[in-house]
Amino acid sequence: GIGHVMAGPARLGEYFLTDAFQYMIDRGARLLTAEVESWWDCGKPETLLETNRQVLLAGGSRRPPPAAGVHVEDPVCVAEDVTLENARIGPNVSVAPGTVIRDSRLRDCIVGAGSSLVGCDLRDSLIGDHVTARNLSGTASLGDHTVIDAAGVHVELDDETLRDGLQNPTVKDPPIEKKIEMLHLIAGLGIQSADIGLPGAGPRAREAVLALAREIAEQNLPLVPNCAARTVQADIEPIVEVALATGLRMEVGAFIGCSPIRQYAEGWDLDMILRATRDAVSFAVAEGLDVMYVTEDTTRSRPETLKALYTEAIECGARRICLADTVGHATPFGVRQLVRFVRKVIFETGEDVGIDWHGHRDRGLAMPNALAAIEEGAHRVHGTALGIGERVGNTAMDLLLVNLKLLGMHDGDLTGLPEYCSLAAEICGVEIPHSYPVVGSDAFRTGTGVHASAIIKAMNMGDDWLVDRVYSGVPASLFGLEQTIEVSPVSGLSNVRYWLDKHGYDASDRRLSEAVFQLAKRSDHTLTREEIEHEIQACLPGLSPSDA
Repeated sequence: GIGHVMAGPARLGEYFLTDAFQYMIDRGARLLTAEVESWWDCGKPETLLETNRQVLLAGGSRRPPPAAGVHVEDPVCVAEDVTLENARIGPNVSVAPGTVIRDSRLRDCIVGAGSSLVGCDLRDSLIGDHVTARNLSGTASLGDHTVIDAAGVHVELDDETLRDGLQNPTVKDPPIEKKIEMLHLIAGLGIQSADIGLPGAGPRAREAVLALAREIAEQNLPLVPNCAARTVQADIEPIVEVALATGLRMEVGAFIGCSPIRQYAEGWDLDMILRATRDAVSFAVAEGLDVMYVTEDTTRSRPETLKALYTEAIECGARRICLADTVGHATPFGVRQLVRFVRKVIFETGEDVGIDWHGHRDRGLAMPNALAAIEEGAHRVHGTALGIGERVGNTAMDLLLVNLKLLGMHDGDLTGLPEYCSLAAEICGVEIPHSYPVVGSDAFRTGTGVHASAIIKAMNMGDDWLVDRVYSGVPASLFGLEQTIEVSPVSGLSNVRYWLDKHGYDASDRRLSEAVFQLAKRSDHTLTREEIEHEIQACLPGLSPSDA
């Protein structure tokens, strides 16, 4: 990288490509050029990969020596001390020194130095230095020091519904018995931990936290409880008291803002934030709490500030670092860069520290950001039921569960997901939009003729798997639900016949089918059961399902 080009300080505080070129020329390197029609940002993966292709085509290729089980398709550039075993490499692949590639296939990839790839099938991928990857397929972008085994990829979840979710100004703060009911549903979905409140907020909050902690302890719920606290001793002390009263091992999410805009508004400087961090983390650890150190507004903070704070927190005993996109500022690309950076900071401390991701959806990017964090190596992701939370909300825990289930990264039973969402809506006083994924009333409901026809054909084949997927990317049965076919202005006769048969009428009666079909064509909405049955009575007075 360009960071290796100069040993001393960079000119004007930054490095230039011309410095890199001169560095290579001085050491006898041969530089190849390729002309492009417009400006290229080679910091983006797709542009960097295209640059690699251009360089290789311009004559920058280097084949590895022949070896049994190794197949090479030009152009490639493989360094001398790369180990290849049972590998297919190329085209357009560059591999840096010290890398081991075994039982793998690579096409259109760049692999950094000292990496190890085993059982991988990669295309259009960027692999950093000292990466260890196993059983990875598709397209990947892995930063330096990433360790990933796709055969066992797992991410933990932290449910924030009962704390951050209740900070939305429109939702209600439910009574404790409803919170306890919600707690059981959280545990039933296979979620590993839950934020049960901020006891430092006052007596009511403290009583609720104590009751929820006792429920976890007495019912032996498979949940790790955590509580939020400012990085002040007065906020942490109530959590210590709850831990002592219940015998639970508690985690504190000690948070402090550190972005330039927050520092300016608060009148803080880095020394003050470091001091608060040191005092709070040290106190919590000394009192027997596990510490998740949370930097508010992480995504708008300076890298050097984050490095100083995380290093200090880890030295004081924090064993989780939480990256918070507090105002929903980040994009997936930015999330990847941030997680890579923090992973490197942690690597340099030599400690075993987990990375949490906490996202908000002010720009509508909470879900792709969460998935990007997971793909880049975050160990735990936070979310709330239905995405409720501050302002426009947080990452939706229910949709995160759906996506992880479909990606094979969550093995819990999700048939309780509709109840989890409906209870959250009920106790918090919010409505679930009809078009909300999975649990919205229209999620698995269609009145469209072409769609219904395909689903009905799958039903007639007796193929439940096909029924669930022919016109749905999300199988309804995973959540204890099923496909529903309605009659609407855009329906075909297949919708009508299916509806009649489903409700006990003779679907082969042409007069009956045609009457309902024409009613649908005159309508401006999906027909209700009452409307259809009224038309049936008008067509065939006195007819009931049992008569049909």
